[in-house]
Amino acid sequence: MTKITILVLRRQLLSVIFATLLLFPACSTDENSNIPLVEVNFQYNINLPQYIDLQTIGGSVEVFGGSRGIILYRSSSDEIKAYDRHCPFQPSNTCGLVSADPNRFTGTDNCCGSGFLLSTGDVSNPPANLGLKEYAANFNDPMLTVTN
Repeated sequence: MTKITILVLRRQLLSVIFATLLLFPACSTDENSNIPLVEVNFQYNINLPQYIDLQTIGGSVEVFGGSRGIILYRSSSDEIKAYDRHCPFQPSNTCGLVSADPNRFTGTDNCCGSGFLLSTGDVSNPPANLGLKEYAANFNDPMLTVTN
């Protein structure tokens, strides 16, 4: 190999390394890092009248807490999910608020139109490309503890 060939190969290798380093921060492990981090530590007795919809699988209730409120969703007989209502699409937009749909399986942000599956928090309808921020929900019937 000539000196020129070696220099060209080195330059190409450095370009690849540099490009890789530029892209690496985009691969964040916290998919919802765009939602403000706020302390969440609540308990709910789902036998109380205001939580009656959580008695049925597919039922949901919107409560205070989190960044812009929390959706509690009964996904099975022994599990309740808790999602922040703050839409992950353009999170600085103050109208971005996800509400549970009447169909009992999805939530929609009426501002941008993004849709989310309440069973997983995943995006069901763009423009959002990140799912809802989920909080830890420990269900010991009738008590539900939601934390982060």
